[in-house]
Formats: sequence, structure tokens, C-alpha cells
Amino acid sequence: MLHFSRWKTLLIWLVAFAAVVIAAPNLLSEAQRASLPDWLRNDRVMLGLDLQGGSHIVLKVERSDIVKDRLEEAVANVRNALRGAGIRYTGLTGNDRTVTVRITDPAETQKAVDRLKSLMMTGDSAAGLALQQGGEGQLSLQISDAGITADVASARTRSLDIVGRRIAGFGYENFLVRPDGDDRITVRVLGLVDAERLKNLLNQPAKLSFHLIDESMSGQEALNGRWPATSQVLYSLDDPPVPYLVDRTAFVTGSNMVDIQSVVDPQTQDVSITYRLDAEGTQRLAEATARNIGKHLAVVFDDQVMSAPAIDAAITNGEGRISANFSEDGVRDLAVMLRAGALPATLTSVEERSVSPRFGADSIFSGLIAGFSAVVLVAALMIALYRILGLVAVVSLFFNLILIIAVLSLAGATLTLPGIAGIVLIVGMAVDSNVLIYERIREEEKTAHSFAQAVERGFSRAFATIVDANVTIFIAAVILFFLGSESIRGFAVTLAVGILTTVLTAFTLTRSIVAVWLARRHPRHLSKSVLTHLFEHANIRFMGIRRYVFTASAAISLIAMAAFATVGLQLGIDFTGGSLIEVTAKQGNADIADLRSRLNDLNLGEVGVERTGGPANARIRIASQGGGENAEQSAATLVRGELEADYDFRRVEVVGPAISGELTMMATLGVVAALAAILLYIWIRFEWQFAIGAIVATLHDVIIMLGLFVLTGIEFNLTSIAAVLTIVGYSLNDTVVVYDRMRENLKRYTKMPLPILIDASINQTLSRTVLTAATTLLALLALYLFGGDVMRSFAFAMLFGVALGTFSSIYIAAPVLIVFRLRPESPDGQESNKTDAGVRSGTVV
Repeated sequence: MLHFSRWKTLLIWLVAFAAVVIAAPNLLSEAQRASLPDWLRNDRVMLGLDLQGGSHIVLKVERSDIVKDRLEEAVANVRNALRGAGIRYTGLTGNDRTVTVRITDPAETQKAVDRLKSLMMTGDSAAGLALQQGGEGQLSLQISDAGITADVASARTRSLDIVGRRIAGFGYENFLVRPDGDDRITVRVLGLVDAERLKNLLNQPAKLSFHLIDESMSGQEALNGRWPATSQVLYSLDDPPVPYLVDRTAFVTGSNMVDIQSVVDPQTQDVSITYRLDAEGTQRLAEATARNIGKHLAVVFDDQVMSAPAIDAAITNGEGRISANFSEDGVRDLAVMLRAGALPATLTSVEERSVSPRFGADSIFSGLIAGFSAVVLVAALMIALYRILGLVAVVSLFFNLILIIAVLSLAGATLTLPGIAGIVLIVGMAVDSNVLIYERIREEEKTAHSFAQAVERGFSRAFATIVDANVTIFIAAVILFFLGSESIRGFAVTLAVGILTTVLTAFTLTRSIVAVWLARRHPRHLSKSVLTHLFEHANIRFMGIRRYVFTASAAISLIAMAAFATVGLQLGIDFTGGSLIEVTAKQGNADIADLRSRLNDLNLGEVGVERTGGPANARIRIASQGGGENAEQSAATLVRGELEADYDFRRVEVVGPAISGELTMMATLGVVAALAAILLYIWIRFEWQFAIGAIVATLHDVIIMLGLFVLTGIEFNLTSIAAVLTIVGYSLNDTVVVYDRMRENLKRYTKMPLPILIDASINQTLSRTVLTAATTLLALLALYLFGGDVMRSFAFAMLFGVALGTFSSIYIAAPVLIVFRLRPESPDGQESNKTDAGVRSGTVV
């Protein structure tokens, strides 16, 4: 008899109670959570960017800046080394990554070589330099790729703290700055964010320095002739820009500035920056201005001259004011950048995903409605099918959802919109374990001496099948986690956690409740319904038409492959690069024709505009600009400038070519890795013929799914990859159940012809196949209808995929076993039972 000891029952309910306590703070406001203990207040699910709004920006250290700085430093070092040794030279130049110089007196060439070699052996800046000697006193220093790469990584590390200080100085509190690879920084700022202003704040190096104007010639004369090597031509911030010949040596830099403030003149409304220098900067400025009265000072910001005031007297107090031709916000941002410190190099935005808080709130509402609808639909079906045991399944489902939230809270996981979709999907899939157990109990009733014994057998014999069936989806979830996108990771986490909690609740909470029911009610049989009677005596000859179905499926697969090769997928910006922007009209409805006309005037190439999620909303897609990372950002900036007066921006996604290429590679490797891992598991758990059947069925499902995307024109992006991998896991989940029953029947019926045995196995598991598909389809239907426009394409693909997976587990995976002779015929024409000797032991359904 099914029995649970008191201490096990108590432990189960203690875990359930703990899950409720841990999950409950997620329903409380910030003020209500403040009164809770720290350990309980801090353990909660964090809402992702797409649910509470904010910006996700990936910044890349501009390698060209590092090369330029390294080259200028090398040129300066060579100049100082040769001059210090009294060696005459000519033609000292730096080009690309090479510094060249010619020693005037060939007799001094070796001396110069020795001096430069000693230079290369000291100082961090000398790393990665290679000296080469040519004829006629020609010497060259080559900067290696390894040296540049090391400098880029160092610049990334130094930039992390500066970026954090800039964001904090901008007034944002809820943000994250973390390294990403050797040359990138990922920034996530939650809440209401001015994404364009934030990117401008983070992109610029903000290197401020004081120089002297070289007045030996004007800037224009320098451009028309040849200027001294100790000077450089820089342009002003004016429109049109004015050239200045500026001495290369800076005697004061931004690092010398303290107490930097932005001020507005109350009378003229002019904005400027006030500053105070530290002791070293004060002394240097005083000395330089005292020696150069009557000349001009150049205030240089990122290689542009901000101002060039005349030096009327020595500046000895270390205080000053810089006039800037910026807006009031621009000057404030400049003050923030200067206070935070200069970046070692430009940080280019290679990816942006921004969401307005209003859009996030709408997504939360849609997700909650979809989840509630899914629970109601699935609960109604389970109660209609199994009466009291259906109610037990609903109770388990309810606590399963609480347990998922509790686990996510303890882990500090981030809940995203696809994560909500994952929870909705779990609602439909979670009762699969209950269906497997209940249908096994129904079968065991026919041979068991008592109903209690049938229940005991049902739970014990369903265990291996439930584990096998859920492992495939769990593997797909784990692979999805490593695809890189935060949203997809959110889906993967909720799906993986949901699978684990589903198996746990099925064999703990559900089993304990059923044990109590048996002890108190002493039922004699499992409740029956009209639907369950439909499958009780099923005897469908599936294999009788296998050749026709197999041929039709092969033809459809060939058509799908041909369409994929000729028409191709409508790839999203995740894989092609470009911009995706959703806007809402501030007044009235979105005018699609006007939007299209205005955007075409911007000369951005291919621009698509369509209505989405209501008459006031529109989605704009801009194709990749083909001009690198900055070109994609510039296109999005132009659209913002054109439409911001009439439209609010709900969602902005900008993906540069570097990110899109990496996402494509990651998605491809993810799909291959998931398929390999799942099929390896099946190969280990079953005979090789089963693995071949699973491979064929999986390829069939993937090909047909890709054909669906081609036929419907649904955008194929990372969410689509998640849908395909989830369907692969789900399809093999169903296939494993059928395979488990076949394996059991192979041992039981050693003489039965294989087609008949396969038909019997499919019919025996048909109720589970249909009912599980029904509950999953109901949950996905709720997601499709109420989950919002963003998740609708995902839900549609999943709806089709569940039906496809159910079909392939019967008509693709099973017939392959006949083709590959799972049970070869013996010489006397009878089915051999040799295979049975090799069948692994285990309880199956």
C-alpha cells in the first residue's frame, strides 16, 4: 500500500510552507517589505529589463584609439631617447603600428639601436615592441597585436569603474556594470532612462587638457604647409570648425581638476564649467601662464579645442571657468564625465536594448493574464478528466508555481518576459507527470489485486519514464541559458527550474496527498470520465499507413528545405544587425504612411513600418547600415530625432554587426549542442535504433519548423531559437514515453511482430500523449491570446510545434525502428528474442 511516514509528510509540508514564506514577499510593496527581516526582504525575484523598463547597453573599447595612443607614445619615447643620447635623426614618423626613424650619421646607428633596445626593456609601454634595422640608418619599431590586445584589456578594466561613476553621477541608482570578454563592458540601467543621453555620457573618453597655442603659424597655414613635429592641428567645436596649431605637451589634465561644477549665468543664461586644480595642477598652470603672457591657451576636449582664451596674466589661484558651446544638459553631462574621470579610449555602443517602464508594465499585465488563464484552463481539464485526483494535480500545480517563485527568489534570478512565457509553458507541461502517473494507475487496475496496489505500482513504474521524458527538455533549457541573451536566459532558467520542481512535487506532494486520500476514503477505482473512455480500448493501426505518412512527411520536408534554401528565413536583427523600434503616438493613432514617408527621407536604406499591439502603436525595422557599429547607432539616433516630438519610444533594439555575428554563431552552436546532448542521452538510455529514430524525428521537426517560419514570414530571432529547441525537447519527451513502453513490451512479448508491438505501445500511451498535448496547447493558447504582441510569434510557433512533436513521436520516430530492424527476423521467419537479452532493466510506462 502507498505509505508515507509521518516525518516525510511533515518534511514535505514544511518545504511547502517555506516556499510560501519565501515567495510571498514578491507580492508586497517596497514599503511592506521594509518591515520584514533582511534575509526575507532581500530574497526575491528581480524583474528584468523588459518588465520594469531600462536600458541594456554593450560598450566596446575602440581598438583604433588604443593603437593611436600607443603609436603616439612610442614616437614620443623614441624622440626623447634619441635626443637624450645626443643622436641626430630625421624622418621620425608613426604610421599604423610602425614607428620609423632614420639616423643621420650611419656611424651612430648601432648606438641608436642599443639605446632603443634599452628603452624597450623598461616600462610597461615598451611591451609588445619589436625593433628592426634597415639600410642607411633606417630603424623601425613594430607594435605587435599581442601588445595592442593587452592594452585593450587593460583599458577595459580601467574603464569599468569610470563608467560606474558616470552612471551614478547621472543620478541613476539601480544599475549594473560588468566586464564582457576582453574588450567589452555590459551596462544595465533599470527604470526610466534617457538611453540616447546615457550612451553619449558613456561613449566619450572626456579627456580634458590645457595646452599652449603654437603661434609660429596659424592653423590654416599649418594645413597648407608643414608644421613642427612638436605640435598638432586640432579643430574647434564651432560650426564650421576652425583649425588650431596646438602644442602636443599638456601641462594640466582632467586628473588635476577637483570640485568640478556646471553653472548657468543668471543674466546671460550662458553655461560653463567651473573647476579648482589640485596643488600640482595649480603650480603647473601658474608656471605656464607666467612664461607665456600674451599668448593663447588651448582647452582641449577629446582632441577638439573647446576654447582658446588669451593669457593676460599668470593664473596662480588654481581656479577657472571653461565656457562651452553646449546646451545646459550637455554641460551638466560634461561635468559628470570630468568628475568621473577620463576613459582610456572611446567606448562604442555595439548593442542597445531599451524598454520604457510603461511597456514593461503592459508586459507584466499581459503575462499575468496569460498565466491565470492557463491555470484555469488546465485545472478545468484535469478536474474534468480525473475528478478528485485532478484536484490533487491542481493543488500540486499551484504549489509547484509557488516553489518555482521561491527557488528563483533564493537564487536572486531575474524574471523576464520570456521567463513568464516559460512559467506559462510549465503550467501546461507540469501536469504531464500527473497524467503519466494516473494513466499508469488506470492500466495497473486491470492486473492489481487492489486499487491501493495499482496506485503504488503507478507511482513506482512511472518514475523512470517521467525522469527520462523531462531530461530532454532540461538539456534544451541548459543549452539555452548559454546563448547569451538576458531574455532567453530568463526563459531557460524558469523552464529548467520548473522541470525540476515538477518532478519533485509529483513524487512528494502529489504522492503524499494521494496516500492520505487512500487511507481516508478507501476508493476502489480511479474516477472515469467521457474523455478517458475514448482511449480505454484504443486499437488504432498506426503502422498500417506508415509508408504513406512517411512519404508525405518526406515530401513536406523536402519542400520546406527547398523553401529554406530559396526563399530563406526573415532573420531578425539579432542575426542581421540593424534596429527595431516600437513607438506610440502621443496623440491619436500612429500614421503608418506618414511614418514611412518621414523615415524614407532620412536615407537609411530599407525601412519597414507596421502596426503592432493597437492603433496607436507602430513597429519600425531598419536594415543594417553596413557601416560598422557607429552606423547602426547613428541610424537609431536619426529616427529618435525625427519622431520624438510626436511619438513615445516603447522599445528600442539596436544590434551592431559584431554582436549579430556572435549571436548567429552562438545560436548555431547552441542548437547543435542541444541536439547532440539530447540524442546522446537517448543513445545511452536505449538501443542504437531508438537513437536513430530520435535523430530522424528531431530532424523532421526542425526542418518542418523552419519551413513554418519561411511560409508564414514570422521573424526568426533568438526567441525563435528558444521555441525550436523547446519543441525538440518536448517532441523527444513524448517520443521517450512511447519508447519506454516499447522497451517494456519487447521484454514482455518476445514473439510479437514489431509493427504490432509498436501499435500496441502507442495505443497504450495514447491517452497520455493526447492529454499532455491538450494541457500544453491550452497553456500556449492562453499565452498566444493574452501574452502580448512580443510573445505572440513565440506562442504560435510553440502551438504548431507541440502538434508537430506529437505527430512525429507516432509517425516518424516509431516507423524508423522497423526500418532499422529493432527486432531482426531469425532464419525460421519468427521474430528473434535476442534483442530482449540486451534490453536494459528498468521500470517504464
